[in-house]
Amino acid sequence: MALIRCPECARSVSDQARTCPSCGYPLRGDVEDRQSYNYPPAIPAKSRSIAILLAIFLGGFGIHKFYLNKPGQGVLYLLFCWTFIPAIAGLIEAIIYLCHDDRSFQQKYIK
Repeated sequence: MALIRCPECARSVSDQARTCPSCGYPLRGDVEDRQSYNYPPAIPAKSRSIAILLAIFLGGFGIHKFYLNKPGQGVLYLLFCWTFIPAIAGLIEAIIYLCHDDRSFQQKYIK
């Protein structure tokens, strides 16, 4: 038994599975199964460029964390914004975001 990647959500799935347990995409079966698959509504992708700009200009307030759906971290940035440590962390995170391409950024930061 081996693990394969689901073509829809890119999660690891057993090669014996008929459908992906995460998204329900049919892995085995007829082509009609895949064509008639009722896709869930698409989650809008977050822009890497916007995340970089928010991290650079408003990173001290954690706005980029709120944008990336990490409100807990955003609140921590807000609580400690007076220390300027979140501003430095925001600049570092902007550089990290720059090092990713769009696909790896979506996989790592958008869930």
